[in-house]
Amino acid sequence: MGLPITDPVLRVQSQLTVRDHTLLGWLADHGLLTSFQIAHALFPSIDYAQERLRKLTQLAVVDRFRPQKPDGGSYPYHYVLAQLGVEVVAAQRGEDLPRKDAAKRRRWHLTNRANLPHKLGTNQFFIDLAGYARTHPQALLRRWWPEAVCRQPGAFARPDDPTLVRAYQPRVRPDGYAEWVEHGTTVPVFVEFDTGTEPLGTLVDKLDGYHELFRRIGRVWPVLFWLHSAARER
Repeated sequence: MGLPITDPVLRVQSQLTVRDHTLLGWLADHGLLTSFQIAHALFPSIDYAQERLRKLTQLAVVDRFRPQKPDGGSYPYHYVLAQLGVEVVAAQRGEDLPRKDAAKRRRWHLTNRANLPHKLGTNQFFIDLAGYARTHPQALLRRWWPEAVCRQPGAFARPDDPTLVRAYQPRVRPDGYAEWVEHGTTVPVFVEFDTGTEPLGTLVDKLDGYHELFRRIGRVWPVLFWLHSAARER
């Protein structure tokens, strides 16, 4: 009989599916998702999703909370990484062991943000793409990056690009970046999501950073400005 596994990350790994790891990676990169968003992107039904999410909560890889509505009632469950989930993602990605309070700090930051509707609205755009791809074999959301990844040096460089391109740190601060593949055609796209709080001039000024990026890398990709009066309640 083998010795019991005492490391919690190793112990939980055998109980996680490929789909679970996809979800944990999304939560690590994009902060939080609602139960309806998770169901639409990854599961055949909301009931199936809720059952699995309860299991992941019991395994202590995710936490959940339910914001109150100003006019009464509550929103659906919002899911974030628990500390064990943070450590699982770090292990999968070969990153350093996170701080013991990493999940607590992330959760506090996310749940106390005044722009929570903006975060959920931004994520909804990419969730809709993932949901479409789930039911259309010819489509694929190959990449979904947050702002932090887009700002890394060489983020949009190719292996054969000159050294200056691979070392260039973009100034753009998109709400997200996707590489969408359909019928063999790949379309990179930047997303700027606005709930109606930014003046038009501010949105236009953001194009300067994209012009510089495209000039530096020698490629031009679409920039989608998604204007929405309020984040979708689902």
